[in-house]
Amino acid sequence: MNKEKRTQIFTRLRDANPNPTTELNYSTPFELLVAVILSAQATDVGVNKATDKLYPVANTPEAMLALGVDGLKEYIKTIGLFNAKAENVIKTCQMLIDKHNSVVPDNRKDLEALPGVGRKTANVVLNTAFHQPAMAVDTHIFRVSNRTGIAPGKDVLEVEKRLVRLVPKEFLMDAHHWLILHGRYVCKARKPQCGSCIIEDLCEFKQKTS
Repeated sequence: MNKEKRTQIFTRLRDANPNPTTELNYSTPFELLVAVILSAQATDVGVNKATDKLYPVANTPEAMLALGVDGLKEYIKTIGLFNAKAENVIKTCQMLIDKHNSVVPDNRKDLEALPGVGRKTANVVLNTAFHQPAMAVDTHIFRVSNRTGIAPGKDVLEVEKRLVRLVPKEFLMDAHHWLILHGRYVCKARKPQCGSCIIEDLCEFKQKTS
């Protein structure tokens, strides 16, 4: 796939959705960080149901820490892997208080040092909360990048690096949101909806569906 085709793809995605953002509910970098930790192997809808009840009670590291692991579990027990996630969130709150004056760091090194925060979570926070051109590659983005030919790669890190290199600069800030939403609602895993896809004629997928 060449640069001109990529530019056309992202121009269409931008025209259809000029201001894309995460579907996780949040109002501060800390709320976003917690939501993204909770969202691993869970749906955004499920996370939002839990945090809509949690955040009015605790939306700072201090308030969350005061709940304790067991108290937090009561709010997030409908989410998969909630036991491990509760432990990680409480440890993260303690680290934010002890090392960062209760402020979510805006750099990858400090973010990835927090319990429960891997590269993908750090990228989401850097991009969405701090408006840095980071590329958080989840299963949707991995699939869309490979299937369309935008940035094929054998693993998540390879796709991430190729996207950062190949996506035209003007689209880099919002590209991961467009690709996630496209994978979630159009270019689905089992049956892509090629017939109603706005980039079907630009996509290099061989087995298109009607």
